[in-house]
Amino acid sequence: MNASNPDLQNLWVCQGRAGIISKGYFYGQNPLSHTTPAVLAQLSLSSLCSVLLQYILTPLGESAFVSLLLVGFILGPTLWGSSSFLTSVYSIKSIQTSSTFAFFGCIFYIFLIGIKMDLGIVKRAGRKPVVIGFLTFLFPVTLNLIVAGILSGKRELNPVLLKSIWHVAIFQAVTSFHVIVCLLADLKLVNSELGQLAISSSMISGMCSWGLVIVILFITELKHEPFWILLCPISLIVLIFYVLRPLMVKMIAKTPEGEQVKEGYVLSIFIMVLGTAFLSEVLGYHVVFGATALGIAVPHGPPLGTALENKIESFVSSILLPSYFVLSVSRVDLLSIHSETVFVISMFGLTSFIGKVLGGMLPALFFKVPPVEAFSLGLVMSCQGISDVLLVQHGHLTFLVDRQMYSMMVINMLFVSGTFTPVIKFLYDPSRHYKASNKRTIHHTSLNMEFRILAGIYHQDSTPCMIRLLEISNPTAKTPMCCYIVHLVQLVGSLSPLFMYHEPGATAKLPTKDCGRIINAFRLYEQESNGNVIVNLFTSISPFASIHEEVCRLAVEKRTSVVIIPFHMQWGFHGIEDITEARAVNRHILAKAPCSVGILVDRGTLSASKHHFVYKIGIIFVHGRDDREALAYGLRMAKHAKVSLTVIHLIDPAEGAVQSLDMDLDDDIITEFKAASAGKKRHSYITEFVKDSVELITVIRSVQNSYDLILVGRHHRSFSPIFMGLTEWNEFPELGFLGDVLASSDSQCQVSVLVVQQQVYRAGDRMNSAKNLLEDSAETVEIIFESTQGWKDIDISRHRMQPR
Repeated sequence: MNASNPDLQNLWVCQGRAGIISKGYFYGQNPLSHTTPAVLAQLSLSSLCSVLLQYILTPLGESAFVSLLLVGFILGPTLWGSSSFLTSVYSIKSIQTSSTFAFFGCIFYIFLIGIKMDLGIVKRAGRKPVVIGFLTFLFPVTLNLIVAGILSGKRELNPVLLKSIWHVAIFQAVTSFHVIVCLLADLKLVNSELGQLAISSSMISGMCSWGLVIVILFITELKHEPFWILLCPISLIVLIFYVLRPLMVKMIAKTPEGEQVKEGYVLSIFIMVLGTAFLSEVLGYHVVFGATALGIAVPHGPPLGTALENKIESFVSSILLPSYFVLSVSRVDLLSIHSETVFVISMFGLTSFIGKVLGGMLPALFFKVPPVEAFSLGLVMSCQGISDVLLVQHGHLTFLVDRQMYSMMVINMLFVSGTFTPVIKFLYDPSRHYKASNKRTIHHTSLNMEFRILAGIYHQDSTPCMIRLLEISNPTAKTPMCCYIVHLVQLVGSLSPLFMYHEPGATAKLPTKDCGRIINAFRLYEQESNGNVIVNLFTSISPFASIHEEVCRLAVEKRTSVVIIPFHMQWGFHGIEDITEARAVNRHILAKAPCSVGILVDRGTLSASKHHFVYKIGIIFVHGRDDREALAYGLRMAKHAKVSLTVIHLIDPAEGAVQSLDMDLDDDIITEFKAASAGKKRHSYITEFVKDSVELITVIRSVQNSYDLILVGRHHRSFSPIFMGLTEWNEFPELGFLGDVLASSDSQCQVSVLVVQQQVYRAGDRMNSAKNLLEDSAETVEIIFESTQGWKDIDISRHRMQPR
């Protein structure tokens, strides 16, 4: 790729006039000799390679940044040299146009980063992230400046290297908030305790680092026009924050709540982006300076930030950004790097890496963070990203560093991020914190003890059914119920997740319109429960790829017996609403929850019971741990005066002669139900013999619309004859065999269904091992409710955002 040579900008190159658009290959023209086909080929190649590399490397724990850097090496001259194909694609004639496209994508990408930045993190940061962030900035800068001072005294070094040594020291030591958040998002650690600490700390260290970089760049330019160098950027910032930002605030004010921003508003902001980038270039600053400042000025989140992100993020990140990395890495020339440059840059890279790791690790250990997590935090803070590429590229274009140094610093970024990102994924597994060592199940919670439930809500339409389910769980003065309700909202238009506790009586700005309605509904239910129920309300705004971490952490902290989450499909008056992203969240919670889990398929029958004075509940019991958990929940419901419970016990005649500990446990809980329902006509027990899946489905269809709610267990023995063939037609595996039969698209069932899974004790352990069965048969007594503390069990200090 000859265009990668920076000396070409000082040369006149004669090219044939082939035009912008080609007539085509069959007209005797080479399309790649024309600008438009060549640029399209470049964008297509870089995007395709980016997608393929991310598909291969993401399961290995690599970040998207590493994949994009590798795309640059694969399509650049670094790997292939003067390849005839790549030389024809990346011709000198088209390279200027494609460079414009690449920088155009970079401008909008940095603008999006600015939109997603939440400067409020700095205000909310506690002492721990402030100390860690400041030391993560101070340690690498100090170490690199010490090394630079030592090396600057060695006169035998290359004069060009000596001249740039102070700039290299600073460039290698900076930390960026955006880089850390994107890395955590790639590793799905945004909602983990490590992720939250790293995000807050990186905001502090990033502000210090980039403040230092801006001061150094100003000092470098002050020798030309000191007055204008200071006045111009200040004037641009004043224009953005005191003229353009008020205009954007007015746009939001004119947008009705819950509606989309007008296209004209979005278009006007795009024009602002281009205008501020143009002014930055005119005033002699990097083209992304104005775009970054404007992005920070945009009110993040819905409606404006969300609308802007939805409009351009996919195109910019997937199409234009890979091309930028190709052109950036094309300036890397491995053959031109001297051993002296390798030594100096590697020394700075090593000292900055050590400084960042120690800056993150030592204060974390002081604040009682476990050693492995503290070391993982240091590794996270040491990784690099696109902000570092932009910085060293700017240094190269402004002749602060030469091509050798630029090449070595890019290679150093690839080595550090590519090596230690998988190490972070290997060392830190947030799900380890969720593996409870004791029983957190409905079955092992005494009927005379406090019952703790955590319920997730995706949409306000799930609220009535969830409230009715809590109501029939039979909270009384002797068996009180503590409910933790979490409104799960997908994070859009921001990089910073938010977790809020809604304190009773407090007035705070709510993140969404639905949130207020959900809060009001549950507060009303709490008031009508006569003190038998206490409701604690939360809102979690996070990426759906990692929001399950928030749910699991809250379940561990509050020691809940069950987590109940809505099915991703919501039946309503206007048809079926499918929240596709919620399906993956449910699967993650099923796999990692530290207690039992219930998935509630809401068809409206429970919240609008046609029986008025009684709720008809049916339980389809076959065998196994999950069925016992469903029946244990049914036993709790059966104590409610307005609940009529029917247990339909499906028995395979072929297993009648086989006796096992698992079957003994099934018999025990069936016997317990019979004893509890003796003399109560509203409860009944039905036995049905089924020998294959056809008879099983026949029985289910005969009773599926006879109740307001049906409870089933999730897991059963797949090799059992009565489930033979059902595994091949499973539409929703997360619901199990019976749940899928009742909720599938071809089902005639029109009632609500609750699919129950008992606590998973170890990863992937769903087999009824002898040890677990013996534990199930043992009596477990756990005192949770403390009369001296009552309901005052909310630990406000852990929540990242307090009500204002």
